[in-house]
Amino acid sequence: MSHWQTVALGDVCTLLNGRAYKKNELLSEGKYPVLRVGNFFSNRKWYYSDLELEENKYCDNGDLLYAWSASFGPRIWEGEKVIYHYHIWKTKLDDKRINKRFLYYWFDWDTNQIKSDHGAGSTMIHVTKSSMEKRKLRLPPLPEQKRIVAILDKAFEGIDTAIANTEKNLANARELFESVLNQMFNQTGEGWVEHSMSDICKITSKLVDPREGEYIDLPHVGAGNMESGTGGLVEVKTAREEKLISGKFVFDESMVLYSKIRPYLMKVCKPDFVGLCSADVYPLSPIPEKLDRSYLFYLLLSKHFTDYAISGSERAGMPKVNRTHLFKYTLNLPCLEKQREYAKKIELMSNEVQMLERLYTDKRKSLIELKQSILNKAFSGELTTIKDDELRTEEVA
Repeated sequence: MSHWQTVALGDVCTLLNGRAYKKNELLSEGKYPVLRVGNFFSNRKWYYSDLELEENKYCDNGDLLYAWSASFGPRIWEGEKVIYHYHIWKTKLDDKRINKRFLYYWFDWDTNQIKSDHGAGSTMIHVTKSSMEKRKLRLPPLPEQKRIVAILDKAFEGIDTAIANTEKNLANARELFESVLNQMFNQTGEGWVEHSMSDICKITSKLVDPREGEYIDLPHVGAGNMESGTGGLVEVKTAREEKLISGKFVFDESMVLYSKIRPYLMKVCKPDFVGLCSADVYPLSPIPEKLDRSYLFYLLLSKHFTDYAISGSERAGMPKVNRTHLFKYTLNLPCLEKQREYAKKIELMSNEVQMLERLYTDKRKSLIELKQSILNKAFSGELTTIKDDELRTEEVA
């Protein structure tokens, strides 16, 4: 590696800022699509603009981009001419010193270094333009860059296909469960009775001071502790550990917790312990002679209810489901015996799907770790010494 140079990113690459937009500038249709961070990774909902801007505010097919806020990382844009958002940089390279795909792979590798620098628990990571331009990279001569890119392209072709297949299998498992769940709550039959949520469910908990002796060592559940769409809880701590001071609701094992913030995230759980929950979480008590607790849990995860919740949460700031809208929800409800039968069937299927999800998630994690291992070798100068047969062994591993 004696012929590799250490350079700052800004020495070989200029980062061009996108444009920030006011809400009234984002249209449902228009001349140019506006590429936001959500579209950059997965969100298919596009906004448009009729604004005519300076040329460096557009990106075209083949441009190397970098999303730098919250969800971040590189992408070589494949598509029509678009306006790119403020939270995305377009790169302008010194192509006599650095190969575009070499820089793309370096960005991909460096993204993990940035995450590691921020710590495993960080969820909202931002990198500034000035700090990014100061990041150091080891740069070999252009012919060697191209050789490394060829090796990486060959190695990652199979890995990326395997990751895509794993993600497809994961999505299929989730879609199957959602299909069964939605079918369950869209049916009706003899003896089913229409109810509003207020007929079968209530909120009886009052706000308490989490600093008081009887509450301070109870576990606290907020929206951030609730996994989307699974009912799982993560990183739950006591009121004392979180140093809580604002009022919280008390809940017990008879209740179902529903997060009223961003209803599209479908954050619902049925804890098996007594605790405190955030004021942004509804502790719902099913009326025992009318509604089964598990049936309520799965109902709140259904598409029918989620669509209803979203329809009543439109607001300029944070989308929230207010209590009045929640309790106006209507549904056809079978007898308690049928509710328990249906809930049991859904629970068995949910367990099977979650087992598949763990399997696919672990496989995807292993494949991503393999990619990172190869990238580590590439940017430490080891990859150029790997022979083709060794590379094939790594591809299969």
